[in-house]
Amino acid sequence: MTEFLTTRQLQEILHVDRTTIYRMADDGRIPALKVGSQWRFPRRSIEGWLQTQSPVGATVDETPQTNGSDLSKLLPAECVQRIQDVFAEMLGVMLVVTDLQGEPALQVSHPCGLFALAEKSPAARRQCRQEWAALANQPSLQPTLMQGHLGLLYTRGLVRVGSEIKAMLVVGGIAPQQWPPSSQQVARLTELLDAPEAVVRRALAEVYTLTPEAQQNVLAYVQRIADIIAHIMTERNVLFTKLNHIAELSRI
Repeated sequence: MTEFLTTRQLQEILHVDRTTIYRMADDGRIPALKVGSQWRFPRRSIEGWLQTQSPVGATVDETPQTNGSDLSKLLPAECVQRIQDVFAEMLGVMLVVTDLQGEPALQVSHPCGLFALAEKSPAARRQCRQEWAALANQPSLQPTLMQGHLGLLYTRGLVRVGSEIKAMLVVGGIAPQQWPPSSQQVARLTELLDAPEAVVRRALAEVYTLTPEAQQNVLAYVQRIADIIAHIMTERNVLFTKLNHIAELSRI
């Protein structure tokens, strides 16, 4: 004998209102039978339908639910770390996925010597995170190179899950056209980094010098790489959403 779900039970599983359920049934977008004036939903058909949904062709009129603002739940760290490492080496720059507060979610790939030295200084590290956090509030969606407190160029791509920006892909470690810095600037960096001048000068030589063409290549790729990471995070989120729906269905 076929087991049916009620409209209320389906609402609890899909997290949508009654009107949406009726509209989906009328449109044929969800398995349903009409008995008199009431809709009934075959349990097995609904289970099969849930397993076929995807973020692009999803029938439910809602973006798949994210797990709050916890980036670690959305980000498959080992997988994305490998992608980040490969692209950093390919482009010859430093790459890292950060949250919207500028805190790295993964290990920094291909860090330059000056960045590595700055990470040892609390003041320089704090300024770096503040600069990265400011990237999330930039009005322009198009990546552009900017100069940071260390004198190096950096930019970002935005990582979107559904309609929300969940993370950033930060690119850095790039020397500007005028490099190395002047003696005055070296003195400022020596004070900021709280390191001997000889150590600072050695770190200044361990940055990434790109041709103008290579810099444009970085700008062309950064959002594309961010989109790849966004796709992986979205697929992971959809999988968790499906599993939650199936778990709720099994409890009915």
